[in-house]
Amino acid sequence: MAFALETAAHPEHLKRVAIDPVSRVEGHGKVTLLLDEDNHVQQVRLHIVEFRGFEKFIEGRPYWEVPVMVQRLCGICPVSHHLAASKALDQVVGATLTPTAEKIRRLMHYGQILQSHALHFYYLASPDLLFGFGSDMAMRNVVGVVAVAPELARKGVLLRKYGQEVIRMTAGKRVHGTGSVPGGVNKSLTAEERAALLKDVYQMIAWSREAVRIVQGLFENNLEQFNSFGRFTAHSMSLVRADGAMDLYDGDLRARRADGTTLFDHHDYRRYWEVIAEDVKSWSYMKFPFFKAIGNSDEGWYRVGPLTRVTQCDFIATPLADKERQTFMAFDNGSANGVTGATLSYHWTRMIEMLHAAEAIKDLLHDEDIVGTDLVNTGVRGERGIGVIEAPRGTLIHHYKVDENDQVTRANLIVSTTHNNQAMNEAIRAVARQYLDGHELTEGLLNHIEVAIRAFDPCLSCATHALGQMPLVVDLIDADGKVLDCLTRDMHGVCSRD
Repeated sequence: MAFALETAAHPEHLKRVAIDPVSRVEGHGKVTLLLDEDNHVQQVRLHIVEFRGFEKFIEGRPYWEVPVMVQRLCGICPVSHHLAASKALDQVVGATLTPTAEKIRRLMHYGQILQSHALHFYYLASPDLLFGFGSDMAMRNVVGVVAVAPELARKGVLLRKYGQEVIRMTAGKRVHGTGSVPGGVNKSLTAEERAALLKDVYQMIAWSREAVRIVQGLFENNLEQFNSFGRFTAHSMSLVRADGAMDLYDGDLRARRADGTTLFDHHDYRRYWEVIAEDVKSWSYMKFPFFKAIGNSDEGWYRVGPLTRVTQCDFIATPLADKERQTFMAFDNGSANGVTGATLSYHWTRMIEMLHAAEAIKDLLHDEDIVGTDLVNTGVRGERGIGVIEAPRGTLIHHYKVDENDQVTRANLIVSTTHNNQAMNEAIRAVARQYLDGHELTEGLLNHIEVAIRAFDPCLSCATHALGQMPLVVDLIDADGKVLDCLTRDMHGVCSRD
């Protein structure tokens, strides 16, 4: 974990502070703050500073290469892109999936959900939640978690390992597999693979239940802080099943306004452009999606991900996770300032989803179709395909057009973190106003900004496919260019003042 900060005098006599890069997230981004002479916050922005050109890379490639190509967007959530592309291209080949193909894909997807959520909570978020947002940075990392809570860290490692084994057995490899193809899958489980996964699945369910209890306990012990931290109101969107259940693999789009009223429900995601548009801003390479019915990106922006999925669905189809959802929803009796609207509740709902994934894996492993041999299907050829899936971080859209020569002529990808772009900006602005406004810069205070970003578990590599690591250097400079304060940290985590 390392990040660097740079400062410069702003033309309007404002001081500019940059956190570059944001740490303990997947990918590379930075945050800039504009402060006046009294250190009052005037502006805060999250910048995605690398260009993502995958929509252009894909053009001209044969469509059957795409499900493997697009995985290179990311090494953390490649399965999500693999499956979203495959779902889109199912429409191009005219396929209705066989029961075995759909269930193998679902198994692969729930393995991805399990390993990704475990990675985020145990490796990236738990140091902040366990030790405190402004705690000693030498301890505030996964090594510190191992030292203080070795059994907790061990469970995190084994939960992620199990999810990766599910992916390996369904996709062929833990990272960048080839199991899903347009029209179906190229392998099912063997009896031996099924037995190996069944052997440990009940332990994964038990550990996932423990994880939910851990986050609930953290909220109970820090309720006022957790409820108010980085709080904002937002519209929201997710997939839901036909009966209103949370469905992470398929479904229709449901959106609610910030006041809780329904904007649209059971909207066919194959016509997503009827309800969603994208905006661009000069200071970020990541787009700003918004709901057309509400207005531009300054008014119609929304959030996606675990918090939205758990609060917006009618129920969860696995019993243990649904019970935890009910506990979460009733935790503070619907208070307007309660957990269902708290930014840090992303962590709680993420663990509910991890439990759901473990339960869903268990159910699929007991289904005989999972070892079936009818793997691929095709039908009437189409020229356009739209695949939507609930990736670990939120709704993921893949849209392709294919010509008569089987070449992709157009691609549009709206990744989960892109949907959350403005929401993350709102969260860090709220944190800056609450914790940094008028205060002297410290590493611990600046980490509060990053805590807000980490709540969304952003996969900036999906937008940037770049990863950076730098030492920390903080200079606070007044409007005349004089250095008022300096904070440095070396690559070993040692902090000092000049």
